[in-house]
Amino acid sequence: MNVGPLNPTVPDLLIGLVLFLLCFWVMAGLLLPRINRTLREREALTTGRASEAEATLAEAAEVRARYEAELTAARHEAARIRQQAKEEGTAAMTAARADGIRERDELVAAATAGIAAARAAAEAELRPHVDALAAELAGRILGEPLSAPIGS
Repeated sequence: MNVGPLNPTVPDLLIGLVLFLLCFWVMAGLLLPRINRTLREREALTTGRASEAEATLAEAAEVRARYEAELTAARHEAARIRQQAKEEGTAAMTAARADGIRERDELVAAATAGIAAARAAAEAELRPHVDALAAELAGRILGEPLSAPIGS
């Protein structure tokens, strides 16, 4: 048989066939099952890690949702407390303003009464001297003294 420059002989072909079958048996019988087992183990570990990662991600999402819910509740509570403090402050200012107005009105009434009393006392004290003071003032205006009071 002429196949080109190599031109193998029958014993060489038989040795090649025996060596091929031996290599095939070693590969198929020994190495490939080990390789397949290693690949399956690696795939199981990879898939297991992926499922663990997915479970961890789901747990993290749940924790984040709880955190955000608590944060939202805390914000609402803070807003409620701020509103309550604002209302209490407004009520306190209104009460203080009402007390201030009441005290002011009391002071004004007392001062008005005091002024009226002082005016009445001054008027009572000065009433007898009005005629004499009027005559003296008229004399100053006219430039000559008046001897008798007007209206007496």
